[in-house]
Parts: sequence; structure tokens; C-alpha cells
Amino acid sequence: MTVQSKSAVPTIGVFDSGFGGLTVLRALIEQLPRARFVFLGDSARLPYGSKSRRTVARYAVESAQFLVREQGAEFLVIACNSASALALDAIQEAVPVPVLGVIEPGAETARAVSRTGDVLVVATEATVQSHAYAAACHARGLRALEKACPLLVPLVEEGWTNHPVTAQVIDVYLKELRAEAAAQNLNPDTLVLGCTHYPLLRPLFEGAVRPGVRIIDSAEAVAQAAARVFDGSAAATTGGGSSAETEVHCFATDSVEKFERLGSRFLNRPVGRVQLIDLGG
Repeated sequence: MTVQSKSAVPTIGVFDSGFGGLTVLRALIEQLPRARFVFLGDSARLPYGSKSRRTVARYAVESAQFLVREQGAEFLVIACNSASALALDAIQEAVPVPVLGVIEPGAETARAVSRTGDVLVVATEATVQSHAYAAACHARGLRALEKACPLLVPLVEEGWTNHPVTAQVIDVYLKELRAEAAAQNLNPDTLVLGCTHYPLLRPLFEGAVRPGVRIIDSAEAVAQAAARVFDGSAAATTGGGSSAETEVHCFATDSVEKFERLGSRFLNRPVGRVQLIDLGG
């Protein structure tokens, strides 16, 4: 799959149910600094994980259509694990542009780096319950053991990304996960960070995993997959452009002040003015 932009600068839409997808946007900017990005956080209707598949699909389709019809997105990245797990097919049917979810690239990268074929996945409760990562890994010949880590998202949003308490929580989760892996006779050599908040905790995960375990950042994985889609596009290559100059427009359906406050932490650059929009109930 390749994308031929209608203009010199391709417009890429990025969608999340909240703020965590900004880590995906950050990785995309690093890979494609000469693209134009439009980010939408559907913060009025989060969390998606507690909703039915039908409701998640409706919300996600409305967001995707806003990015394509009103913002001119030529390519969509679904930077939301719940939407990727529950609504990717519905989104692909609803918009006339290519769509990339966050789960498949993470599983593909895990397949590329794992030697034992055994993979650990840490994610939110909703993503784990969907078993989307396990299915994607299984389709690639991998055995995956998933672990819900519900305390990590609020710790990240509290700003405790380098806090001893957060490090202790991660250590507890990983010890439990390793015990489960041993009970199932698994020999994991790869850890997938299956939540878009978790890249901000990568240094703590690196300090907690055993030597030789590779960490897969799903944000980096999806950005690399997007870069391959735009291979050959002069407007999207990394040469001749600076990420500091990349054009980014952010929209939210609620909590604009929180978005602006947390956004720079997730994006590692000022998010600028966030525009409030209404997509309905």
C-alpha cells in the first residue's frame, strides 16, 4: 500500500479517544516531518474501552469522517488501541482513504525481533479483553501473553513518568507477567507496550525487564509502518524538513484546557491552540 498525495504536502489524520495518541503523533512527526498533521482527541466520549463494539465503531467513524471530509486527510492513523481493536474494519469501510491501526504494526515488529516466538504485551484492561494483540501475534506465528496494567495511565496523566512509585508498579506488573509466562512454559524475549501512554514510561520499563528482552514501542512501530506507506513521496521523506517546522493542528471534543496542558508532555513540543469541536452524543 502506497499513498500518492494530491498536493506537495500530504495531510495525515491521527485519531485517538483521548490524549495518549499524541505519542503516536510525535513518532509520526519524526518519521514524516514534511507532512501536515491533523490530530483529533475524542475526549468527550472516552474511555472507549467501556463501550460496546457498535458504539466504539460509531464514535470512531464520526471522528474519521471529520478528519477526511472536513480536514482533508489523505491517510488515517488510528492511534487508539480500543478503536483499532474494535472498529478498524468499520472505519476502513466509511472513508475513502487508507487507514492504519496501531495493533498490527506492533505485532509485526514483535515478529521481526523475537527469536523465541514468545511475546509479552502490557496494555489497558479494554485492550487486553479484546485480545487483539494476541490474535495479531498468533496470526504471525507468535505466542503472546497479555497483561492489563490499569494503574499506569493515571500515573502518566499525573505526570509521574519518572517517579519511584511508577517504577514499583511496573516492577510488580512485570513480575506477575513473568510468573504467568513461566507457568505456561513460555520463554519471552519481547515486550510490547500496547498502550499509547506507555512510551512515556519506556525508561522505567527498560529498567525493569530482564537483560536481552526487546521492548516494542507501538507508537514507533505504527510511525515506521506509515513511513513505508509514503515511501517515494518527496513531500514525506525525512530529508529537507525539520520536525520543529511540521504543521500540526489539534482538535478535541472536550477538555481543551487539559489537552493543552498534557499535550506538550506527550508530544514533546507545544501543541498550540486546540480547537473544540462537537461530533454529537
